[in-house]
Amino acid sequence: MPLPPNEPPSDFIRDIVADDVRSGKHTKIHTRFPPEPNGYLHIGHTKAICLNFGIAHEFGGLCNVRMDDTNPAKEEVEYVNSIMADVHWLIDGWADKNLNPKAALDQPSTIPPLPWTGYAVASIDHQPFFASNYFEPIYQYAVQLVRSGKAYVCDMTPEETDEYRRIGRESPFREREVAENLDLLARMKAGEFSDGARTLRAKIDMQSPNMWLRDPVLYRIRHATHHHTGDAWCIYPLYDFAHCLSDYLEGITHSLCTLEFEVHRPLYDWILEALELPDSRPKQIEFARLNLTYTVMSKRKLKQLVDEGLVRGWDDPRLPTISGMRRRGVTASVLRAFSYHIGITKYPSLTEVDALEHAIRAEFNRSALRRLAVLRPLKVVITNYPEGEMEELDAINNPEDPSAGSRKIPFSRELFIESADFMETPPPKYFRLKPGGEVRLKYGYIIKCDEVVKNSLGEVIELRCSADLKSKSGGPNSQRKVKGTIHWVSAPHALEAEVRLYDRLFTVPDPDAEGDFKAFINPHSLEVLTAKCEPSLGDAKPELRYQFERLAYFSLDPDSRPNEVIFNRTITLRDTWAKEATKA
Repeated sequence: MPLPPNEPPSDFIRDIVADDVRSGKHTKIHTRFPPEPNGYLHIGHTKAICLNFGIAHEFGGLCNVRMDDTNPAKEEVEYVNSIMADVHWLIDGWADKNLNPKAALDQPSTIPPLPWTGYAVASIDHQPFFASNYFEPIYQYAVQLVRSGKAYVCDMTPEETDEYRRIGRESPFREREVAENLDLLARMKAGEFSDGARTLRAKIDMQSPNMWLRDPVLYRIRHATHHHTGDAWCIYPLYDFAHCLSDYLEGITHSLCTLEFEVHRPLYDWILEALELPDSRPKQIEFARLNLTYTVMSKRKLKQLVDEGLVRGWDDPRLPTISGMRRRGVTASVLRAFSYHIGITKYPSLTEVDALEHAIRAEFNRSALRRLAVLRPLKVVITNYPEGEMEELDAINNPEDPSAGSRKIPFSRELFIESADFMETPPPKYFRLKPGGEVRLKYGYIIKCDEVVKNSLGEVIELRCSADLKSKSGGPNSQRKVKGTIHWVSAPHALEAEVRLYDRLFTVPDPDAEGDFKAFINPHSLEVLTAKCEPSLGDAKPELRYQFERLAYFSLDPDSRPNEVIFNRTITLRDTWAKEATKA
């Protein structure tokens, strides 16, 4: 049962933050969302985004978007731009409301007081923070560690370093003099040495049971152009060094990370303590990341799917990327509600995709406009309906929302119905159209199949039917009942539209656990059809969602043009995978 929309969530992280506020440890809460710009955000990031922004909002604080851009070999401006677009779409809602971001901050009452909505300092001008903005102070902190004898320059290769750390053996360069270390570090910065020739390492404890405390690398040499700083630097801090110091420099109070960083926390704390930084220092807290069935969440694997052309790009609607889900038609409100209700825990788990699909159906059932469309058309001729005549029937826009009103749909002698709604030799208890059988046309008349027309191959190409013209829905004689009701569109008035039927990308719940994840790609994850639609769909809007009655929920694809309408299937009306699992 969903919580009331304004009831704040509760979890162990919010309890910690609340205690820190009550104790007076922090008077202003400051969180951050720090993605690395080496790929597009995916649904796993929505949990972190909603948590960080949500806590900032609930406690009257701030949340920064900060690019963790310390690896120039993998990071690109394209990813920075996509990350910011996704964060604003997911959190702010400004694009949907046509609000000026600064005005929205000046007048918070214009934003609904949702518990998962927060505001970022960086959102005022749509510009993020960058770890690379702090390269100079981070470097000065490195110099400080060397001067205090807590860091040294090491000449071992990356392979040797890894092996020595594994067995707990000290580097032969560990006891270099401070003056020599300072000289070598300055020369590393000046670009005198090649990639991998030297590193700067912290001097901690090579016998520590925590591998991350075994003299970890703080800086490495990398002669590569950086997307943000250009060629200003040729040495780059490692994540663990840059992360805690970026948090400190931004005044972050609570650094919320996923569970795999729990073993990094002692290093996070060691660096801040070794530098003897004045309080207040940030506190790292870990939570379980979101893992979802029937997909992969690794950016490396997602990039592999994109680079190998197995999907159409980062925004392919079959991917779990935020841009892909947006293109598929999933709304920001669905992702926020989903992230909010799955909860925050310390325990790794695999969330069933059914939970996300349930959230989509629950929202769309309330909000989606109903429309008629036929995906696989079969022609029907109403033989006793006058040729050339057309009437307009009343159709409800959304039975769950009376305020949505109704519309007029054209009805004529020639119609299209779904080919699956007719069977020449049906099984028992088949309540759709069959020879001699009757069905009701949604919003229209009861019709009876009198004749089946086939081509030379024996394929059914047309049905000739008669209508009970006194049985029109809503009319004075509409009480006559039949067991089946089917949808249809008027053939002369039908709008042709490309319809892309998207389904789960993988055939197994956990493709990562089964071996080569690409071996389990669903060959039927996309089917493209030319559908016949009621003419009102020619005016479909990208911000609206539509239920093609009896079929699925759809949204307008960005590829659409005035005379080339394209719809993406967001989700079916019912879980068809559950039925297949039962069969298996």
